[in-house]
Amino acid sequence: MQCLSCQTDNPRANRFCDHCGAPLDARCPQCNAVLRAGARFCGTCGHSLAPAQAAAAAVVTGKPARSIASYTPKHLAEKVLKARSAIEGERRQVTVLFADVAGFTSLAEQRDPEEVHQLMGRCFEAITAEVHRFEGTINQYTGDGVMALFGAPIAHEDSPRRAAHAALGIQRAIRDLSRELEARQIPAVRMRIGLNTDPVVVGRIGDDLRMDYTAVGDTTNVAVRLQQAARPGSVLVSEPTQRAIGGFFETLDLGELTVKGHAPVRAHEVLRPRGRRSRLDAATERGLTPLVGREGELDTLRERFREARAGRGQVVFVAGEAGIGKSRLLLEFRRGLAAADENVTWLDARHYRRGRGARARPRASQDLPRVAARRGGARGPGSRDTSLTRVPLDTK
Repeated sequence: MQCLSCQTDNPRANRFCDHCGAPLDARCPQCNAVLRAGARFCGTCGHSLAPAQAAAAAVVTGKPARSIASYTPKHLAEKVLKARSAIEGERRQVTVLFADVAGFTSLAEQRDPEEVHQLMGRCFEAITAEVHRFEGTINQYTGDGVMALFGAPIAHEDSPRRAAHAALGIQRAIRDLSRELEARQIPAVRMRIGLNTDPVVVGRIGDDLRMDYTAVGDTTNVAVRLQQAARPGSVLVSEPTQRAIGGFFETLDLGELTVKGHAPVRAHEVLRPRGRRSRLDAATERGLTPLVGREGELDTLRERFREARAGRGQVVFVAGEAGIGKSRLLLEFRRGLAAADENVTWLDARHYRRGRGARARPRASQDLPRVAARRGGARGPGSRDTSLTRVPLDTK
């Protein structure tokens, strides 16, 4: 059987390509017959392969039965289409998420096809909602699972963390669904999820939001093998993903797993988040390098602090590209005030976007003035005594 993605010949018993990990065949949800790519009706039983039915119950090869764009929230679709011309041909670090239902074949054989279709539809809804919640994108639907990407085409500096949060969110949603099913005397559903982080070269991004890419190494293959090795209800990640998320999640080292056609892969099971922590919190645990070349910016912050302490309110915006050192600058500023025994109350808000419309609190325009008034100090932003300062950070 030839893989439509990489053209590799595979043994007839394979459901996934043993070279690239792509699904090998599409099957009718009614009679399980193999379908021709792009078919709208089953050639064996005549069953209609309407988009929603095909996406929920058929193992899909190549292009998904229903356009990915139809599942994608409008604000994410706009981001992808706006950025595609800039990222096509670029090398990007991505985290690949593979998820499938454990024991799907047995489930499909034991239950009525319509019931299986409805069940898988609910599973897909839960999976898709969690992936989109953390601004990942679905790149492929299969009959019993999905392939999702974090880091491309929508880039985030914390893409591995987002993928891990989405994976745990999927497991929570499926557990909730399983409890509901068991209450109706229907067997529980369990999912297996695998994550791997590696570079890819972004190819063409179509109007349907499907992204072609060239893996640098076995990006997809390793994620598929981890997913297959995971116990039902668990999330396994590769060593590169573990290095990226280790400071933010509790994980269990499972040692090396044998992967067909690949060197042994070290696997870790993701257990739970460690609570609210920033990248800088995790880096501080490992030890920070000396801060160099930021004395001017630190002097500006110290001067604005002295103005605020004297009763003249201040708002300072620290601006710069991701990873340039904004959080580190503020950490050193705080350390300096602590060393000087300054009596300071800190209000710390982090914005971890989870869908459209999310925002951080407190807001400088509303919350901070009330805090300042309660403390009897400087009047807040918006008053005539307030000064606004912008501190741009650049590479030096």
